[in-house]
Amino acid sequence: MAVDFPKRVVHGGSGKRQQEITCKNVLDFSASVNPYPPSVDWHVDPTILTLYPDDSYHSLKERIASVFSREPGEICVGNGSIEIIRAFCSVTLSKFRQYHLESPTFGEYDLSARLTGARCTQDPAAADVRFICNPNNPTGVLREKSAILSCLKEGKNHGGLLFCDEAFIGLADPEQSVAGIRDPNLFVLHSLTKTFSVPGLRIGFGFGDPALVEKIETARCPWSVNAYAEAFALQALLHLDDLAQSRTAIAREREHLIAGLGNLGLTCHPSVVNYLLVECGRLAPDLCEALARKKILVRDCTSFGLPTSIRIAVRTRDENSQLLEALASCVR
Repeated sequence: MAVDFPKRVVHGGSGKRQQEITCKNVLDFSASVNPYPPSVDWHVDPTILTLYPDDSYHSLKERIASVFSREPGEICVGNGSIEIIRAFCSVTLSKFRQYHLESPTFGEYDLSARLTGARCTQDPAAADVRFICNPNNPTGVLREKSAILSCLKEGKNHGGLLFCDEAFIGLADPEQSVAGIRDPNLFVLHSLTKTFSVPGLRIGFGFGDPALVEKIETARCPWSVNAYAEAFALQALLHLDDLAQSRTAIAREREHLIAGLGNLGLTCHPSVVNYLLVECGRLAPDLCEALARKKILVRDCTSFGLPTSIRIAVRTRDENSQLLEALASCVR
């Protein structure tokens, strides 16, 4: 029997696989992680590997609650933010419900919602769940806090939930975060992967109404946050203020990169975060392949519905210069 089952979402961060295939080092601009992460002094006692993690993650939730001025019962954790997206959708959506998302945006919202049988609607007012990525991926656009709260108010008028993914907000403007807002119709997602440049350690957490959080915690797999990820998170959460230095350095390098791309005749979408959406004026797969031959990876945005655009991470000055040099030879 034929089943309309969705395909996996395309992501960036393919550097490890590319190195395995080519046995060569690559510069991975397809993964949007902090090029100037805070230093986190963490140590793990190997004996913790002899025990199962505390599946309630009491200590971790206490630490998150303290840092964000929330209650532990309002916090869920997961093996990266994507596990939380899946669990959230599984307990809030079904084949009888609808969801709304902007376009282009992170593909996992759509996939996770479709896996429940829910239908996508173009009308936010008809949605049981509205997904907002803030700052948005791949555009880098940041909505102000007041705009998010307006979306929340609109959804509450018909009983809809607002899911706000703030995975990159620590590298943009934390003042615009709604993580401190308590509202039964609001769920806010955070991640340490991008801000602390640890994509190999999967750790995400979310804030929501205790009743919703309890369902999400039930839906996620037991012991999904491993001992190493938990140990890192406990220390990293004490360094969120250090991200101010990261934001300053990223803004400086972003402007340098924008200027260099402009000199090559490429157009950048306005961004406030550590990645740029670039209109290339040619098919992105061909450009991505040409750059890969020069051992540089960028994100082909065809999967976002943008076949002539790429997304590039803002990295260090030297790395950004290498990208610009490679691009110059590819776009002539």
